[in-house]
Amino acid sequence: MAATPWTFTPLPPLPPDLFPNIAFYNATSSASPNLTYQISLSYPFEWGAPSLPTTAITSRTAHTVYVLDGNAFATTASEFLKRRKPVDPSQPDALVVGIGYPLTDSVYALTQRAIDFGAPIPGEPVPFGADAFLDSIDLHLRPWVRDTVFPGVNFSRDALYGHSSGGLFVTWALINRPDMFDTWIAASPSLTLRNGTVVGEITKRFGDGMGIEGEVEWSQNGTRPAVFIGYGELEDYPVRRKTQTEAQFQARRNLLQRFSPGKWSHELYDRLVGSGKMRDVVLKGYAGQEHAGVGGSALMDGIAYFLDW
Repeated sequence: MAATPWTFTPLPPLPPDLFPNIAFYNATSSASPNLTYQISLSYPFEWGAPSLPTTAITSRTAHTVYVLDGNAFATTASEFLKRRKPVDPSQPDALVVGIGYPLTDSVYALTQRAIDFGAPIPGEPVPFGADAFLDSIDLHLRPWVRDTVFPGVNFSRDALYGHSSGGLFVTWALINRPDMFDTWIAASPSLTLRNGTVVGEITKRFGDGMGIEGEVEWSQNGTRPAVFIGYGELEDYPVRRKTQTEAQFQARRNLLQRFSPGKWSHELYDRLVGSGKMRDVVLKGYAGQEHAGVGGSALMDGIAYFLDW
């Protein structure tokens, strides 16, 4: 059954001297009338400042970065690209598509993102929404960006970024649809959730380099995915904060070590490299970084990695 199309409603434009070259839309579907996504589109200064949608932009080739938790990270991605261009004039044109929610008191829609990023695991009956969410990106959001908003642009490679639960979603999507994006960027992926089941699926899907029945194969001419994984070194090995008592620090450390993003990121890296199925895999640990901060650092480095091919 075909997924129900989304309807995209433009929001009032923001002052261009505050938020240049960015537009916002509310996206809804009749299949879920009570659910609204907020989509942001950021595009290069070199394209001018046309009203969107536009047919005025032609003879341009662009890469696209799709950013989960758009309220928290899409502006970071947009500003990074615009800061980077003056010091790296060879940077290719790139769009940032933020996928967020209409929020006023937080940058995270905790309940809805738990559904959207919730990966269905074989053999577990608990309902999760990752399949439908990924379909919406692939079948409705991406075609709308390409065919409706910027129909004159030649779109090239795409990347998907996610942090924490979003990084879990990125990992699950890579396993299930490895050819959907060229580059996959996972920051501190919450792989410990559901006892690390998703990590085990990597080997089932991609193999271990020795040949496993049912593992995915690419044609000789197919483009294999590239993967960037980042985590903060203080996530697994926190330090005591100046204002913390020893008891408070021990409680915080015990909580953080239950998740151990660094350990699980290394496991993810080892399995992806060991499969022999990836074009490239990079793992980066960020000294002095905790969970929240590394989301932005890995996003910027992941975008640079994506543009470097």
